[in-house]
Amino acid sequence: MPAPRANGYTSPSTAPIGGRAQNSDFHAYMRQTLKHIGLIVLGLATGAAATLAFSQASAQNATSPLPLEQLRLLAEVFGQIKREYVQPVDDKKLLTSAIKGMVSSLDPHSSYLDKDEYKELQEQTRGRFAGLGIEISQEDGLVKVISPIEDSPAFRAGLRPGDLITRIDDKPVRGMTLDQAVKRMRGAPGSKVTLTIFRKSEERTFPVSITRAEIRVQSVKGKVLEPGIGYVRITSFQERTVPDLAKKLQEIAKEQPGLKGLVLDLRNNGGGILQSAVGVSAAFLPSNAVVVTTNGQIEDAKQSYKATFDNYRLSASPEDPLKGEPAIYKTVPIVVLVNAYSASASEIVAGALQDQKRALIMGKTTFGKGSVQTVRQLSPDTALRLTTAYYYTPSGRSIQSIGIKPDVPVDQNPKGDPDDVLVTREIDYQNHLHNTQSPDEQKEIDARESRRLEELRRLEEENAKKTPEQRQKEREEKLPDLGSNDDFMLQQALHQLKGELVQRTKSRLEANAGPLPKDAHAAPAKPDAKPEAKTDTTAPAKPNSKK
Repeated sequence: MPAPRANGYTSPSTAPIGGRAQNSDFHAYMRQTLKHIGLIVLGLATGAAATLAFSQASAQNATSPLPLEQLRLLAEVFGQIKREYVQPVDDKKLLTSAIKGMVSSLDPHSSYLDKDEYKELQEQTRGRFAGLGIEISQEDGLVKVISPIEDSPAFRAGLRPGDLITRIDDKPVRGMTLDQAVKRMRGAPGSKVTLTIFRKSEERTFPVSITRAEIRVQSVKGKVLEPGIGYVRITSFQERTVPDLAKKLQEIAKEQPGLKGLVLDLRNNGGGILQSAVGVSAAFLPSNAVVVTTNGQIEDAKQSYKATFDNYRLSASPEDPLKGEPAIYKTVPIVVLVNAYSASASEIVAGALQDQKRALIMGKTTFGKGSVQTVRQLSPDTALRLTTAYYYTPSGRSIQSIGIKPDVPVDQNPKGDPDDVLVTREIDYQNHLHNTQSPDEQKEIDARESRRLEELRRLEEENAKKTPEQRQKEREEKLPDLGSNDDFMLQQALHQLKGELVQRTKSRLEANAGPLPKDAHAAPAKPDAKPEAKTDTTAPAKPNSKK
């Protein structure tokens, strides 16, 4: 299933998958205005993983006659290029570029995967590939960092979400396709590449030298935060995510037999495999509870995924990894942390636990990838990753271009998150799929842009009042690592679980934030209170436990 990679592969993942090479001038022209996430060996999949449903394309029958006039036109254009283009053009290259352009024009998450890209996709779902360890997209002719993979070379080098890559070694990025940039950043483990970074928040450009490495993504991390409260972070949804989660939950329960609360951290998780998202949800939901449903044109796209092993079975776990799971995880209060980079499969988990009233969602509105990509093998070395369905949370809502709204909006930093105005979500992509449940989507796009411009003006006015010393101090401030003692949003999750005061967001960009005093706090709620989604309330609830 999606996102975001249920990427069956369903996030942004997220991601998310394979870099796409657009090499012809014609194809570059077709795509030059598109902002799309590319999954690459450099990074994780976009919040848009595909439903890794592999099947032979020949088994799919055409539902309507081929448009002969348009095919004649294609043949005529092909012939004129072959006869008149200034240089000879390879037939295979020309036709491959035409196929790529046709598929990628549909939406930001559909693509034709050539030999290298298909191999990358398979590597990423296994959690091992070579490169820098970043998820990227293209924006205004530059390469934008969506998210560095934790513990990767890019992460250790200090790259941040939102950073713009302007040069790769000595080559300017502007004018390159995303895939050309990806290929320049790839290389053998141990080799080095120098990236020139423009960081908008600090208004400075600087070089970063990174040593390439084989990326082995550990998708599940966990620990005991304090007596009675556990913490699990999932960085992506891979083949081994559910078995690794089951193992980590066993360890936490063994260390803390009297577990009173759990924080599930899905921040910066761009998505992954659908079955893994279903399995993660099943760890906390009653057996047979609905996790997600999908709907598309073909019968295979109309599915309901429930919290049963048959719905999250993968080759990495022939036996149910959740068998024997401590019963406490079906009832313990849970807070799920999300942000704008939680996409696709992350949104499936967050939406399922929110709709089933099994957890309270805290943080920022998620990326908003509510579609499913299916990967169909075309040949031994190529495949088509095609958006085949929308997905829906258990209550039947589509989060496409909208995202999951947190029950308790909270900032990542105690002073607020001014960089929110620079965040790109699904709704900002030019050719994103529209939400079929939201007839007023264009109004939301216009309102979002209006709020963004208003916030930018306010920030510029505030910045103008600061001294050079204050600006320099802010530039030198480093963001705390997720899951660390200095992680402000995580501290708010702890407050929530313990019934203490929670400092809510100061952002005016959160749709459900409402007008708040400068240092708005929320009073703790009674344990049995129903989760409250409005930020102007004074009593956010602790997550409900299933009875």
